[in-house]
Amino acid sequence: MDRQTVPEGGRRAVTDGGTERRQLSDVAGLAVVSPAFERGEALPRRYTCDGAGESPPLAVAGVPEEATSLALVVDDPDAPGQKPFVHWLLWNVPADTDEIPAGVPKEEIALGGARQGRNDGGTLGYFAACPSRGDDPHEYRVTVYALDRTLDLHPGARHDEVARAIDDALVEQTTLTATYRRAE
Repeated sequence: MDRQTVPEGGRRAVTDGGTERRQLSDVAGLAVVSPAFERGEALPRRYTCDGAGESPPLAVAGVPEEATSLALVVDDPDAPGQKPFVHWLLWNVPADTDEIPAGVPKEEIALGGARQGRNDGGTLGYFAACPSRGDDPHEYRVTVYALDRTLDLHPGARHDEVARAIDDALVEQTTLTATYRRAE
């Protein structure tokens, strides 16, 4: 099976009743975007430790036909010490999922059957972006993986175990990035 990394697909902003929302269009391969931020932009405060600390909303498109599930890893390669710091592990998301809503509950099983692992903060679910005050902006990578099977992992698994399972089932992957710097 060919494995490939596909950069973020086409995206355009449209107006719907005066509210801007981002859509995936003309997608060539797996793509992930967020209605909350553009690729490379600052993560809105709501999704950080300075705000509500909830997970950001995501939209997925271009999932390959041979994929049966999706997995997601959010990490910060700029965190000191452990590299990278893992903020979120989510797997066994059905392959036909086109939206992951904001504020996914911090439970072992969410979104109708998806599993969540332990982030590097030691908790389940999304660990909000929270670089040290005075740090340069940190980059946050949201990587979505299309997999050829569901992963036989217990909820609460850690990154190394999830990463090995993803690697064994990987069909395609794509990454969306954002940055965040805390106010002084």
